[in-house]
Amino acid sequence: LLTDLSLLLPCCRAKEIKTKLGTLLQKPDSTIDFIIPYPEKPEKPPKAQKPSPEEALQWRDSLEKLLQNPYGLASFRSFLRSEFSEENAEFWVACEDYKKTKSSVKMAEKAKKIYEEFVQTEAPKEVNIDHFTKAVTMRNLLEPSPTSFDMAQKRIFALMEKDSLPRFVRSEFYHELIK
Repeated sequence: LLTDLSLLLPCCRAKEIKTKLGTLLQKPDSTIDFIIPYPEKPEKPPKAQKPSPEEALQWRDSLEKLLQNPYGLASFRSFLRSEFSEENAEFWVACEDYKKTKSSVKMAEKAKKIYEEFVQTEAPKEVNIDHFTKAVTMRNLLEPSPTSFDMAQKRIFALMEKDSLPRFVRSEFYHELIK
């Protein structure tokens, strides 16, 4: 029994529990040895509240409302993931976060990360923007400001609005929300 535990539990926890169980088996009348310390679980962020069918119906005509609703954004991202185009929503969210950055040092760090992850050619999550938009964005990053990614973000928003949103509205993901 004691050796099988190490197969089921992570190494350090298994050894700790094995030691406690060994002690417990030797001293069955001691309740102090029965207490196995567990680290406190970090609190999970509260789940986004599911919208009413009426609220979800508004998303058909407004990508902006969809993206601003935490539940809507999560549903849309799940849909995009199923279509292998989640990078568009991730880029949009990263740009929104970037715009809220106050420190110029942090802004430069975030700009570099966004550029490397989404904009540069062969980026891991490269978004589909034209060469002109890419060039303007690169120029903007010479002196990062809250508007550095605006043109690229608007292009991706338009792409999602024209292409992804209509497919999302026809999807099972969306139809489950409006029932």
